[in-house]
Amino acid sequence: MPKVILHRDGHAHQGEVASNSNLVVRAGIKQFPYPHLRYGCGMGKCAKCACRVLKGAEQLPAPNWKEKQRLGPRLEEGYRLICQLWINHDIELAQDKTPLEPLAPVVP
Repeated sequence: MPKVILHRDGHAHQGEVASNSNLVVRAGIKQFPYPHLRYGCGMGKCAKCACRVLKGAEQLPAPNWKEKQRLGPRLEEGYRLICQLWINHDIELAQDKTPLEPLAPVVP
């Protein structure tokens, strides 16, 4: 079972989740990391769930188009949209005190 460590507001919250878990879905049904994870829409639009990945980033899939559109250069700083990730390995995350503002969608 993957171990998840979430840093937020000066505290570290730790727990285990089943493989192939989405942390926003788990928080929505009031399982770990509820109530510590901030999230909003769950669809990659609002960016409220954005976290910096401190450990385990190398095992995550490449950012999808929603993450690229909403996070842009913040991806290079280690930010990911947690609603878009399914956890299959140990991971350590940090969520900023203030939610990130999503970048405006790019219009061709």
